[in-house]
Formats: sequence, structure tokens, C-alpha cells
Amino acid sequence: MFIDFLFEVFREKAESEAVIWRDQSFAYGKLLDWTNYWRGYLRENRIAIGTVTAIEAEFSPNAIALMLALIESGCIAVPLTSSVAAKKAEFMAIAGVEILLELDARDEARLTRFERPAAHEILQRLRERGHPGLILFSSGSTGQSKAAVHDIVGMLGKFKVRRHARRAITFLLYDHIGGFNTMLYQLSNAGCIVTVQDRDPDTVLRAIERHKVELLPTSPTFINLILLSEAHRRYDLSSLKIVSYGTEPMPESTLRRFHGLLPHIELQQTYGLSEVGILRSKSRSSDSLWVKLGGEGFRTRVVDEILQIKAESAMLGYLNAPSPFTNDGWFNTGDKVEVDGDYFRILGRQSEIINVGGQKVYPAQVESVVQEMPEVAEVSVYGEKNAIIGEIVCAAIRLRVSRDARQFHRELRQFCRQRLQEFQIPVRVRLVDNALHGERYKKNRRENATS
Repeated sequence: MFIDFLFEVFREKAESEAVIWRDQSFAYGKLLDWTNYWRGYLRENRIAIGTVTAIEAEFSPNAIALMLALIESGCIAVPLTSSVAAKKAEFMAIAGVEILLELDARDEARLTRFERPAAHEILQRLRERGHPGLILFSSGSTGQSKAAVHDIVGMLGKFKVRRHARRAITFLLYDHIGGFNTMLYQLSNAGCIVTVQDRDPDTVLRAIERHKVELLPTSPTFINLILLSEAHRRYDLSSLKIVSYGTEPMPESTLRRFHGLLPHIELQQTYGLSEVGILRSKSRSSDSLWVKLGGEGFRTRVVDEILQIKAESAMLGYLNAPSPFTNDGWFNTGDKVEVDGDYFRILGRQSEIINVGGQKVYPAQVESVVQEMPEVAEVSVYGEKNAIIGEIVCAAIRLRVSRDARQFHRELRQFCRQRLQEFQIPVRVRLVDNALHGERYKKNRRENATS
């Protein structure tokens, strides 16, 4: 009922490639068979409408089919991946999970039941509607992870209009709003989902070459790692038409360098949040950070330089935090923006802006400059409190090769003086050996500031 439009695509394209998993191809007809299997499995195990069901899995044919069966059955799905293993018990408790289905390395399921807790008011509302739900946890990069509850029916509308069929890598994870969006977009347009077991540059670009991938949805951090590894020189990327990037601000230097090296690829900035979904977007050009945002079902406005969004696909609310919506129903993204006609430029999270004696410093702007130094592999800029000027600019930097810290700091300051104002230049610099991004290939400034 809820996703009949998808099953129509599956039947129409029964012989077409739907999923490539571990370099094996699976057609839409097979994906439909698996969904039917899981439909029967849910019935036999009395997993009824409104049951809060966690799926611990990575993208695979069975994981996709199981998610579709849960949606069709009106369950409330809680996708989990290995990237949140340390928080698994916490997330399950917050969500009030009743059933856990774990898909192992062979794509086989193990079922565990839990006592049904008292239903949160938001979950009760979903059950009364008889609609399927989705609980997604934020990364918690600026604090505690929040559990956003969606009515999936509100998220499905934009996928009912047929668009371009593409072959796409599922780089963004199974439990991420971007990964969920990629999955539904590909399936609704009879595209091909190409899964990868690891997300290092060589593995991903090898899969692009081998399976003629056309779309890579990823993050600025991963694009930087491609450049660092020079993996783009080792593989044939002629099939790749679009690299879309989001989840964090893009350093302008990284964008321009990637575009200069691979000018045939369209670079497209995306924007989305666990709380509202993924907006349609159009970059001004491949080497521009200005982007149009919106599309059917989305409206935008800027209040005090902060982007706000009203969306038909907006969440119902958080399970573990107060409602973030304004009285008239707009979601405050917390992202500072500049506006030029219909275009926005995302400057960064308001909570991450560094206040140096009343002057605002945007970490992504400083990172873009530091990243231009040939010896810099990764950089994460953050603020530290200062009794005299409020905050100072600090940077954690991973170098390509070992350097004397004092000498490098002197060279860094000299380099930055040609491109930044004095108050923007990092005062405190830490050279680190560890990667400055997490498993979701996104910088975690809070952790980098305290590690």
C-alpha cells in the first residue's frame, strides 16, 4: 500500500540490475522475491504494524528488502550500522526497540525480542495513524545524539515522480538520512545500487571503474582523501558523471582542486538533515559553493542569517529532546548562510563559529586555506575559550610526513598571513597522527578539540 509505486517499478524492470553486492548482480525481480520473503517472515514472527524494529545491517539486497517489508507492514524501523556500535544499547533504549533483527556477514537474520516499553507520545501518534515510521539518530558532532522520528508516508511523496535512472554507490550509510534517500531514489527510478564493503578511496574508485558507476554521493572529507591518496589516477572514472557532496561544509580549495583534476565530473552540493530530509539542490557551477535549495515539499527562509526550513517530510519530533520547530512550523537548522538571490552559501554551524574579540571566524574558511599547504593531509579548526578576547582559533593538523612542530607552526602562520586576516590565523596548533574524521567521513570538531 505505502510503497506500491516501488513494486510497480520492480515488476516492470524485473530483469534489470537493482543491486550489486560483493561484486554480484541482483535483478529487481530477485529484490521483489526477497521483499515477499520478509513480508512472510514478519507475519510468521508476529511483527505487527507499529512494532519498533531495529535492523542492524549494512547495505545489502536483504537489508534493502527487509527495510521495504517493514515499511509496507507499517512498522517503525530503526536502522543501525557498525559505525554506531558503541552507542547501540543507548540508541535502542531511547527508541524503545521491541524487535532487533541482526543481519550477519552472510546476510542472514537473527531475531531478538525485548519487552515492550511504554510508548512515547510521538510513537503512539504514528501507531494511531497506522503509518510506517523511521527513527534516525544524529551524529552528535555538536552534542548528544538525538532520535528523530519520521512518518515515512510524508517522506515518500517526492519519490513517486520518475527521474533519471543512475548507477550509484551507497557511500552514505544505511542508518543515515542520505543513505536512505539514495536507496529510495535509486529504487524508484530503476537505477542500480552499487554497495561497497569498505569506504577507502581505492575500494570506492575501483567499484566505480568495475561497475560503471555514474553517481557518487559522498562528503568533502572523502573527496579530500581521494586527492591525498591520488586514487583518482589509478582508476578509469570516465563513467562517473556526478559527485554530490554534503554532510559538512566544503573547503573551497578542495572543491576547486578536485574540479580542476576531474573537470568532466559535475560537482553538486546537496543539503539535508535527519530532521527534514534531503532538499533538491542545484549548484551554481561545479567549482562554486553557492547552491539553490528547495524543491517540491520544501520552503526556505533566512532569519538572523540562519537557514530555516519548512518541509512536508519533516520529522514528527525527537524522542529525547524538545521540539526544535518554531511556533509557525519552521525548523532552525543552526546553519549560518549568505544569500545571493536564489542561491545560498553555507558558512557553517552557528555553534562552531569562533568569536575572536567580536570578530567571527568560520572554521571551513580557515581549513580551506590551511588545506592548500602541500604537507597538510587533514585539518580541523575549532575555538578555545580565552579570558582576554573570548576565543582563540586552534587547529588539529595531520601531516603527510613528520615535521618539527615549531618550524611547521611558523611556516603555517606565514602561509596564512598571505590569505587570512590576523584574527583568523590559528594561534594554537596540534600535530596529530590520527585521522580527524569519524566512520561517517565527517569532521567531528568537538572530539578533535578535546582529544
